[in-house]
Amino acid sequence: MAMRGVLRPGFIQLRVLDMAAALTHYIERVGLEEVCRGADGRVYLKAWDEFDHHSVILREADTAGLDLFAFKVCSEDSLNSFKQRITDWGLAVDEVPAGEQPGLGRRIGFTIPSGHRIELYHEVEMSEAHPTIVNPMVWPKEPHGMGAIRFDHGLLYGPNIDKVEEFFTKVLDFSVAERINDDQGAMALWLTVSIKAHDIAFVRYPEPAKFHHVAFLLENWHEVGKAADIITHYNISLDAGPTRHGITRGQTIYFFDPSGNRNEVYAGGYAYYPDNPTRSWTMDQVGRGIFYYERRLNESFLSVVT
Repeated sequence: MAMRGVLRPGFIQLRVLDMAAALTHYIERVGLEEVCRGADGRVYLKAWDEFDHHSVILREADTAGLDLFAFKVCSEDSLNSFKQRITDWGLAVDEVPAGEQPGLGRRIGFTIPSGHRIELYHEVEMSEAHPTIVNPMVWPKEPHGMGAIRFDHGLLYGPNIDKVEEFFTKVLDFSVAERINDDQGAMALWLTVSIKAHDIAFVRYPEPAKFHHVAFLLENWHEVGKAADIITHYNISLDAGPTRHGITRGQTIYFFDPSGNRNEVYAGGYAYYPDNPTRSWTMDQVGRGIFYYERRLNESFLSVVT
């Protein structure tokens, strides 16, 4: 499909309680690479198969959670167009100047009805450690840890999910690949702007701006099993899996970083096209939708957020 407008998830900025412990986790265990460190203490990371300068930013803070979730758009003209569309929809938009993060051009930022900060940008430098372009090897150097291929998606918790759906579909041109409905409307949404089953997802929750998980793509189900071996070997806090989702059909395992931020490593999932219908789930089948094999939810998956 011709991709214009918003292209894909670009980067995520997380708060961590102990930077040294977080770097051991995300670099040695998940398998990211350190790109650089900022004068303000933020650390910039990327996965081995990403071209852009970075995709994960860690910021040491007193509380864990999400600072922002950013998407890359196709051009500066598109960025300007989205700024106007977002303003017309009724959200305040601020400008983040080029250089606020290393390698990035100007960004626009805004707070969506769930309380989360979302940013859009176009200009970004290519990482020095980018995948080979001429006569490419499969990987530029041997992956380590869980071998995360890329920052893939995130799940956010907050109120006003119906308004979030309206904003993402009417203003940013996303599609709803799957949804869970209850008697109040949308309880959960899986939104995509690509051929992936989801690029971002939301669950209705009474408190705003809550973070459920960040997901990293792995190559296949075998690699998810290897990630489970790493989780056990290093006594990483496990939430759920290895298992499979009914929603998205992805193969998955969930675990926590040392600060309590939930991570997912993920493989598979179906391809989504804009002419596909939205798949829907009823509340009596949510267990099978989330954890297909177990057919029930665990309490921590529903209630633990940062």
